[in-house]
Amino acid sequence: MGHKPGHRPAARLPRETRIAELMAAARQVFRDKGYDDASIAEIALRAGVGEGTLYRYFENKHDLLIKVLEDWYVGMIEDDDRQLRALQGTRDRLHYLIRSHLAVIWREPVFCRLVLVELRAAADYRGSALFQLNRAYARRTLDTIQEAVQLGEFRADVPLSLVRDMIYGCIEHHTWGYLRGDAEFAVDGVAEAITDMICRALAVPAPRPDALAAAIERLEALTQRLSG
Repeated sequence: MGHKPGHRPAARLPRETRIAELMAAARQVFRDKGYDDASIAEIALRAGVGEGTLYRYFENKHDLLIKVLEDWYVGMIEDDDRQLRALQGTRDRLHYLIRSHLAVIWREPVFCRLVLVELRAAADYRGSALFQLNRAYARRTLDTIQEAVQLGEFRADVPLSLVRDMIYGCIEHHTWGYLRGDAEFAVDGVAEAITDMICRALAVPAPRPDALAAAIERLEALTQRLSG
């Protein structure tokens, strides 16, 4: 059987290699065109294969998008884990996570808009692997805050879920104009402001001088009774 003019037959590659190549091509086309304007034909052309090859590995364009986004999340989670291992201190770790998330939005507005506007609103989202990956992605922030609570740095009376919503809801609201395409934002400045706001809001208040003096007096009185 002959091949279409101008189309070279795809070399046989291991399954994992072929899937990686197809997803890399799809990721670039989705970035350039968005989901609606991207086509299987263009993705196949970018990958140097026929459309039939794509359908051998993916059910349709939506299935391909989901796989690309899952791979995207896995990469971000692995990168965060590497970076966090080198950071010490609650503020530095929290600042890294907030800045990293802002930088993802700045670099990948198409993917972020797809997740926030379309996929997150789908009826089956909460049962999807993408939902679980999103939870794992946000878990690093919750773990950092929980550790600060255990160390006595942050208050323990504010629910972690509320703190999570304060951080990610704030970021989402502040960057929505950018995702819509009619505004800009400064990654470093916004990251510093949000980190400072969260650290100040959750910091365990220092004891008042009068309360500290009263505590010292009680401790001294107890010491005298025990030694008398």
